[in-house]
Amino acid sequence: MTPSPANNAPRLDARLSAAAAFVRRGGTAADIGCDHGKLAAFLAVNGICKKVIASDLRPAPLSHARALAEQYACTDRIHFRLGDGLSILRPGEADDIIIGGLSGVTIAQLLERAPQSLLTGTPAAHLILTPASKHAHLRRFLCENGFSLLAETPCLAAGRWYTVMHAVHTGHPFTPDAFFCASGLCAQTPGAAGYLRHAAGCLEKEALGTPDASLRALADRLRSAADAL
Repeated sequence: MTPSPANNAPRLDARLSAAAAFVRRGGTAADIGCDHGKLAAFLAVNGICKKVIASDLRPAPLSHARALAEQYACTDRIHFRLGDGLSILRPGEADDIIIGGLSGVTIAQLLERAPQSLLTGTPAAHLILTPASKHAHLRRFLCENGFSLLAETPCLAAGRWYTVMHAVHTGHPFTPDAFFCASGLCAQTPGAAGYLRHAAGCLEKEALGTPDASLRALADRLRSAADAL
């Protein structure tokens, strides 16, 4: 369930609200690529996290995030770090790691480059991932590298379909089929019909001008799953 925001907290769009809903209370969350800092401030102001680590690769967004935290009087609960991806974290430092605003390919690369101890500790950090594109690629990477999808929340924000993935490393890799890569847990999620139809449309566009019938068949399966919801 999406947390109820405090009156003086930043307002989040559907995508960031879905990410916030997966953050566990009372721990430390790391917002990797925090951009404007709205999510970090929301988590701090609402008391969802005892500490939030907000990082970005570029100084300007990090400066904007710091200014927003000052506006909402929560700088004492947010630690700002300049750096590349997960390199700004130490193993065990964050209970929940949020990565958004990047393609599924780029998110997979960040996870692949991260020290194993950062993602596979005991207990393992939970991942909250919001790929801007290439959702199927990220699902395949997670499955093949021993991560389990715990939940997904598809959402429409600024006219675009996203899915917010909640995953954790369990050490049990497997090779998912094409349908799971395309739909993930959304095929079982009430309210996900629009997302599944969008994914089907993308596959149909990809199939234009190609003799490969498997893409069209997969699109048909996604539309059938959408109808079933």
